[in-house]
Amino acid sequence: MVASPGGLIRSVIFAKTPKQLQGWRDAAAQDREYKKMRSLIRHYAWCLLVSISSQPALADDLRSNHGNDPFFQISKAIPECPIPLGPLETEQEWVSEAHYRIERGNSCWVEGRCRLSNSYRYDAEIAEAVQRRLSMINIAMHWREQSSLWLLLQRRFIYVQGCVSPAFNKDEFLSELAKTADVDKVIDNTITDPKTKPLPYPPSAP
Repeated sequence: MVASPGGLIRSVIFAKTPKQLQGWRDAAAQDREYKKMRSLIRHYAWCLLVSISSQPALADDLRSNHGNDPFFQISKAIPECPIPLGPLETEQEWVSEAHYRIERGNSCWVEGRCRLSNSYRYDAEIAEAVQRRLSMINIAMHWREQSSLWLLLQRRFIYVQGCVSPAFNKDEFLSELAKTADVDKVIDNTITDPKTKPLPYPPSAP
């Protein structure tokens, strides 16, 4: 307000020009956009943090064949036979077993029972030889038509896992399989009923 020459008080209104009003509107719009973007940035940052923090746990749950142990299916005549887990391990399981694996592998050579310095080094050759042996056994027994089987090879041991029919001559089959070159022992982990609980071997994850 200002005083007039006659002593009267007058109100003076300072009006904004259209250009000034548009500037205010633009500034308000920019402020709203900034707040919106800031909220989105916080949201994405939180999602990224959660993703990164969960990765070690997911990595621990992943299973792989760390020792490259031979594992393969040799027959599939019986349906719905539980698939074995085989040599798959988490990183934590592998690390915790590493010392015992080295000790077991070397003991064969230390005791003079192995040509090679580690019994696990035989497994790749056994995996090749056992295929020939299985073909010969099948001529006499027709075992493929009566089973769903997997073989796991570790330090000269053959683990026979899976399902066989009730009429399957398991004793003869295992005995003949044990004649494979360089095999130390054959371990029977088979069942005649696919619904057997508990299984004699760890099953594959669903």
